[in-house]
This record gives sequence, C-alpha cells and structure tokens, in this order.
Amino acid sequence: MKPIQIGLVADPASPTEIAGRMSDLDPPDGGGRGAWDVEVLSEPFTTGSEDVDTAVGRLQDQARQNDWDIVIGLTELPLRDRDGRYLLVETDPQRRTAVLSLPALGGIRVQARTRHAVRTLVDGMADTSSQDEHRVRLPHRSGRWRLLTGMVLANRPWLLVPGLKSALVAALATGAIATINSTVWLLAGSLSWWRLLVATIASVALVVGWLVIDGELWDRPDDDSAHAKERSRLYNTSTLVTLTTGVLICYLALYVVNLMWALFVLDPAVMGGYLHSSLGYRDLFVLSWFVASAATVGGALGTGLESDEAIRAAAYSKREEERRDRIARERT
Repeated sequence: MKPIQIGLVADPASPTEIAGRMSDLDPPDGGGRGAWDVEVLSEPFTTGSEDVDTAVGRLQDQARQNDWDIVIGLTELPLRDRDGRYLLVETDPQRRTAVLSLPALGGIRVQARTRHAVRTLVDGMADTSSQDEHRVRLPHRSGRWRLLTGMVLANRPWLLVPGLKSALVAALATGAIATINSTVWLLAGSLSWWRLLVATIASVALVVGWLVIDGELWDRPDDDSAHAKERSRLYNTSTLVTLTTGVLICYLALYVVNLMWALFVLDPAVMGGYLHSSLGYRDLFVLSWFVASAATVGGALGTGLESDEAIRAAAYSKREEERRDRIARERT
C-alpha cells in the first residue's frame, strides 16, 4: 500500500522544534491503513492573520506544491473563529487540512499532547468516509486562562535570565557593596515586613515596566474593532506575566546570593555592637531582602537593560513582526 504523504507546516522557532520530533509518526493501529510518510516544513503560515480560513488556504497551497495527501499546520499563535471563540483545532476533512494552536494545549506536556493531537487528526482525515468540518473551541471562561498559560509557558520566561545578564551582574555588585554598608543595616532594621513587601513589588514592577518601554513590547490594536482590542489585551497580558515571572526568578537568585554573601562576611554580634542593638541571624535574612529590592532598582535600571532576542521573544507581537520581516526579506 502506498504511504500517505503528510506535511507538517510549523511556525518558526518552538513549533518547528516540536514538529521536528514527529517525523517518525506512525498510525495508531500499527499501519493497518498504510504507512505514514511525514515531511516537516518550517513556514510562518499564520503571518499577518489569525483567521483560520486564511491559514487553511495557505496550508492548501503548500500541500499542492509538495504533493501532500494531508497537511497539518502547527502555530504558536492563538486562533479565533468568526464568532470570537478561541480554537484548539480546526479540520477540513474534504481538503484534508487541519490547523492546531499549540498554546491552546495549555503549555504542559506540549510535545506529548501535540503528538497525540496530530496522530488523531491524521487518522481521522485519512478516513475518506469522514467529510464533516470539525472545529474544537475552547470554553468561554477557562479556555482563555488555558490559552494564556500556554502562551506564557511557550515564551519560556526562565530564558529571560540570560537576557538580563548585564543587569543581573550589576545588581549583584550593587548588593555586595550595600550588604556591608552600616547605613543599609539601619534602614533594613527600621522597615516593617509590609514595607519590605511593597519594596519588592515596586522594584519588580519598575524593572518590568522598563523592559516593556525599552524593548517597545507593548502591543497596540491595529484598529478599533473588538477583535483587535481583545488580541492586544491577550498579547500584552502574556507579555507582562512572562516578564514578571522572569524578573522574579532574577530577584530570587539575587536574594539567595546576597544572603550567602551576608552569612559569609557579616557577624550579627559585631553588627549589633556597631548599631548598639541586639541582632541575630534572622536580621541577615531581612537585610538580604531589603538589599535585593534596592539592588534590583539601583543596579539593573542604572546600567540599562538589554533588549536582546530573549527579551523580545516574551512578546507575541514582536514574534509576529519578526515573521513579517523574514518574509519581506525573502521576497526581496
């Protein structure tokens, strides 16, 4: 029996990586309907449009050019139907075409879930007796949160740490100096826990705000339509959550390093004698907390934060711009 020619068209970056691990895809029944010959193509087929019909049309063009029997598109963008509902997948069995939105999978075990979804889609479209269009919508309320979680995890916020390396080094240097400053000891000891908490929130918010401004990461609606405004809200929310998570990781790392430094170089008894008060090791934890907040603002913002690829990747709108620029370069 002639193998079924399957094309996996994936957006660049993460979707392409996921698709590349599925070149060995086999039928769920062990080949009873014939073997599957899978070809992976990295192509930004959703560039400039989140309309499912447009994506299906572009996938069909690729199927004709490559002589595929079945084509499935993997995209990292959220997809919506004409009613404004977010989609997980849409299939057109008649044209043997499907589009799968990876963020709608929720961001957990994406590789395994994608493999299962693709195998199910191919197996369904390989059945010529099925001709009905199939569309899987996400629930109204929980679906948006599931999509947002998938978008944030797809951004991989932990990769922001290398992108903030210069700011982090400057903050570490600032913290190391501040830790042995007696004035800082007095300030840290005079602050209540809620003021320390406010200082933490303020320092993280300042860094996130500066990243958004410096990197021009804020997405603005293309027009005044409700669809465009909802799109921008979703993109901006995912950007803020991603950046906040990444900055919090840096903050915690800064706190741990400052604490280790304080425990190594400072003696609470000596500090207490200098300040004429009784201090213990608990005070070193409070000192490191205050120093982490101060160093985050003074060190990080003082040096300027680099807006490299890791930081720009936190915004879906920036990835969309990069896709458009890539296509424009290829056409010239």
